[in-house]
Amino acid sequence: MGPDVPLLNDYKQEFFWKRFPQTVLGGPRFKLGYCAPPYIYVNQIILFLIPWVFGGLGTVLYQLSILEDYYTSILAAGLMLLAAFIVQGMNLWVRQKSVTVETFPSENTLADEDEFEFSSCAGSETVKFIIPGKKYLINTVFHSILAGALCGLGTWYLLPNRLMILYANTGATVVLFVFGWVTVCIGEYSLIINTAVEIATFQPQDTYEINALTRPLYIFIFIAVDLAYRFTLNPILLQTNQILHIIFVFLPVLWAIGILPPVDALFLWVLEQVLEFGFGGSPMATNVRLLVMFIVSVGVVIATFFIPSTLGVVLFTTGMGFILSLDLSQLEASFRFCCKTAHASLEYPKHFSNRLGWQLGWKEALIYISLLITTLAEAGLLHFFATRSTTSKISPQATISYILIVTLVVWKIFQEIQGAYILFGFFRNPLFPKDIRTVKVFKQKQAILVKAGLIQRILLNLISPFAMVAFLSVDTSLKDLHTASLCIGFTRAFRIVWQNTENALLEVVVIAIVRLATLHSSLVWWNSMGTGIQLLMVGIIRDRFFQAISKLKFALTVLISSWTEKKQRRKSSTTIIILNIILFPVVLTVIALSSALSAPLLPLFTLPVLLVGFPRPNRSWPGSVGAAACICPDSVYYQHMMHNLAAAFCTAFAAGSLGNPSPGSHFLCRFQDRLIWVLILERGFSYCCINIKGLELQETSCHTAEARRVDEMFEMTFEQDNRAKTCSVNQHFGNILTPCAVLPVEVYSDARNVLTGIIDSHENLKQLKEDFVKVFIWVLLHYTNKKSKSSENVQDNQALQQNITWSEGYTVTSVRTESSNGPKDSFSMSSETFNEWSDDDMFELESIGKKTRISLVKNITGVQQMSTKPVITSIPGSLETQSLSPDMNDEELPKRTPVYGLPATDKGKERLMETGSHKMLPVVVFSSPYSSKLKVPENWRSGPFPSLLLQELLKSFPEDWYSFVLTLLDIANSDEKPSIIFEVKGDETLRDMYAQVVMTCYGVMLGTDSTIPSPNQVFKVYSGDIPWSLGLDWLTQKPELLTLALKAFRYTFKLMFDKASLGPVEDFAELVNYLEEYERDWFVGMVSEPQWQQAVLQEKPYLFSLGYDPSLSMYTGRVLSLQEMLLHVGRLNAEAIRGQWANLSWELLYATNDDEERYSIQAHPVLLRNLTVQSADPPLGYPIYSSTSIHVPLF
Repeated sequence: MGPDVPLLNDYKQEFFWKRFPQTVLGGPRFKLGYCAPPYIYVNQIILFLIPWVFGGLGTVLYQLSILEDYYTSILAAGLMLLAAFIVQGMNLWVRQKSVTVETFPSENTLADEDEFEFSSCAGSETVKFIIPGKKYLINTVFHSILAGALCGLGTWYLLPNRLMILYANTGATVVLFVFGWVTVCIGEYSLIINTAVEIATFQPQDTYEINALTRPLYIFIFIAVDLAYRFTLNPILLQTNQILHIIFVFLPVLWAIGILPPVDALFLWVLEQVLEFGFGGSPMATNVRLLVMFIVSVGVVIATFFIPSTLGVVLFTTGMGFILSLDLSQLEASFRFCCKTAHASLEYPKHFSNRLGWQLGWKEALIYISLLITTLAEAGLLHFFATRSTTSKISPQATISYILIVTLVVWKIFQEIQGAYILFGFFRNPLFPKDIRTVKVFKQKQAILVKAGLIQRILLNLISPFAMVAFLSVDTSLKDLHTASLCIGFTRAFRIVWQNTENALLEVVVIAIVRLATLHSSLVWWNSMGTGIQLLMVGIIRDRFFQAISKLKFALTVLISSWTEKKQRRKSSTTIIILNIILFPVVLTVIALSSALSAPLLPLFTLPVLLVGFPRPNRSWPGSVGAAACICPDSVYYQHMMHNLAAAFCTAFAAGSLGNPSPGSHFLCRFQDRLIWVLILERGFSYCCINIKGLELQETSCHTAEARRVDEMFEMTFEQDNRAKTCSVNQHFGNILTPCAVLPVEVYSDARNVLTGIIDSHENLKQLKEDFVKVFIWVLLHYTNKKSKSSENVQDNQALQQNITWSEGYTVTSVRTESSNGPKDSFSMSSETFNEWSDDDMFELESIGKKTRISLVKNITGVQQMSTKPVITSIPGSLETQSLSPDMNDEELPKRTPVYGLPATDKGKERLMETGSHKMLPVVVFSSPYSSKLKVPENWRSGPFPSLLLQELLKSFPEDWYSFVLTLLDIANSDEKPSIIFEVKGDETLRDMYAQVVMTCYGVMLGTDSTIPSPNQVFKVYSGDIPWSLGLDWLTQKPELLTLALKAFRYTFKLMFDKASLGPVEDFAELVNYLEEYERDWFVGMVSEPQWQQAVLQEKPYLFSLGYDPSLSMYTGRVLSLQEMLLHVGRLNAEAIRGQWANLSWELLYATNDDEERYSIQAHPVLLRNLTVQSADPPLGYPIYSSTSIHVPLF
């Protein structure tokens, strides 16, 4: 779509212009979009003015000196409380009255809003339309009480006599009185009648009706300041009260443009700001941790105030500052891990200990305790001796100041050279490696920077904190500590030294430079504040200054790119740019105001129309981190790489190549088709907490356009030729993304191949049929051998004596399948030997020599023993049941229908009946006692094919390969293994058993004729969609066998792929090497299968899948390889992200502009607008993966 696509479609525009007046007035709906009776509007006006009427009555009585001001307030409050209960009672009465009618609630919300049918002035529909009511009864009572209090206090706040005292001007009093009551009426209407939809919306759904409290809350805040002034008469509060009375009348404007945050966002934002700048903490990864840390920090400040000794204060604040800067949640996680609970096993997979390298154990605890003792000793000793030493001409603090300045400069230099760009991303770092394409080359070229990173790490984590503790410990303002401001200041100072060392070092150096510069002069107002408050002020200024710089860069990027990017150029672009130039002071004011409030700079519809968004928590979204994502099959790739990526970030943060990991920082990582979004949630000493999001892999056109620009930037930065300029300017300086570093990460590399010329090759397909038999033999033998080992619970000798189990009587069944002209069934009652088939038999079968069989003899003691007797083999391929002992009587024989003494039956029919029977499956007779370990399950031994067809298939059975595979099996762990293998190889019964099972599955899956399978047939069989054949039902009834056959076929296809790529297989040993590698290192299957995702999470080294692209009519192969690859990382402009997210929140939650082709979601290669929208938390964004908070060590 072009750039001139409407910002809002016609329907949404109409909806917006109906909603906006309602927001401005606090809830009355005067623009309905259809014709409504006049009493609808009149009723709303009356309800809107009721608070003014009650307040006006009290004001008149006060002005006439009939009532005192507080009685006036009580009167107005009582009347308003009564009116609120009456109004809410009407709604409850109407709802109870119509409850029998409203059996099925309507689903169409817009229809409910637009199609009311009004019958009378006080009808039920009228009441429900004007007074929607509360969802919860407790809110009905609570909001009514608040409405009464608001009206009473508002009357007191706006008494004309009080306004005259403040301003001594009649005109100002009249204006403030009139418009002040408009503000109060708006707040009352929103609280008790109908809550307006706020532009400043934080939660997608107002479940607990908190939005109704937003406007009354701000009115109460203004009134609270006035009350504080009335009871204290503080001159500072007088000026504040005068200013706030003026701002009070503009509250409707501030609500209408959405600057003031809702209650929940305001609460979290205040906690974060106070914790960070008041107590030296950090924004927290979760709301619970934020609240707990805030309460603990308040407790520390209170305790500091009551400590009588300055030495005790220094020791206490130093120790608590260090302890609170650690991630204390790791103690709980470590405890769970030590207790080996199921939850702990999920919290601490192998990645934490092996890859992140810093799991809170006894070693790490010892390091922390050592650091704590050292810093306590340093602070205590320096404070004790420095305050008593008066001989030195140069103060200790001045000496430490010089050390801190040098430390800051050296550390900053070593940190800057770690990244790809220097000087705020404007120039390319000449020391950063170029032409980085492989991990090996990167590590070779990175050697110098690794050493520099080690130096900056020592400076930052060890030297700087102890130097700053020394600076604070010898400060002279500690003598005047027992004031609230100084307690807060020094508690913050001793904590931020550890919580955020980079920022603390800059703040302390600024204080040190100011003191050194004013050494011979006196700044009374500055020195009177004390070092703690000075650091607090410098910290706020530092934060707001860097925010303003980022916001200004973002504003210029939006403004300039709206013209330079042709696809973003609209008809209105010229006008907007001219207005921005003319009103540049206003734009700067907006940027300054948003920076002062730490609120996002909101570009309306991502155009250069800049507004101040409402302040919100650092995370920007209300939900828990990682609580929601648009999960799809591709999510597993991000889930797998989560901890590997965290380990790589651990190294990069420690080296300084990604800059300062301050909370609210955003990073974008690119690898092949994967885009990873990383957000810093929390920061402390030796750790930070991050959230990792994965963006969609199925790229849309907008996604592709922005991803292509990201690739261009990374390639220009990291893969440019060595002959390029040593120090070049960043050509994409205006982009919100600045490339930072290259990280080696162990991830799955995704390679896709077109199989044209492989899967449609006649020779390859012919070889596929031959190889399938060999692969299936290998798979089946390994399966039975492994199953036998896992089920062995008896000792070896006992297993040899009882290797054949009889379930019913002493019967032995022989399943023999060899090449012959035809099968014949027989049932002989001979107890010693089987009659030999002679040459003159009517079936003309060849005479078969005598074989040695295992038979069972029951001795006198009743113990079963094995005896070896010369017996004659039965008919090849027949099923026979024979008596093995002359001691057996007829009762001990298995109960079955004999084939003798009955009328003659059709032999072929009898054969099919017997093979299809599952009720009488006798046991197999083997020539070796070890063969039973490799026997296949009984229900696999009966095949679905007629005997003649089966015999034809058996001719293709590769006996030499079968024997070769047997020699490689670990059947017995003894010195007699060669002889045992020889016996098993010579056991024709076992061989025939495998031949029948393998060739039967071969016939079912690839057909019984010699036809070469088509590519389509191969794909269907590979994917498990086996074409119908005579034995398909037989195979599908045996899920285990079907799984093995499918596995063998997939291995066969992978073998065909490898042979086509790498060359033919020379001998059996090479073929076995291929198969062992498949079994050990490969998962061969389909991408759509759950096993594929399991294999990824289990870190199978390689995965292979066969696919089909219907649009191109091509078969494709996909190979995932787990290996260490280079991942490109760039730092995003955090204010650009916050601003676009603020616009997204406004556009979707207020304007309901959910059009998938809306302007603000179109590709913008400079702002990365589409990727930014994707990365937002659901339901507004749609990342396909979002992790919970991940602890990343930095020490």
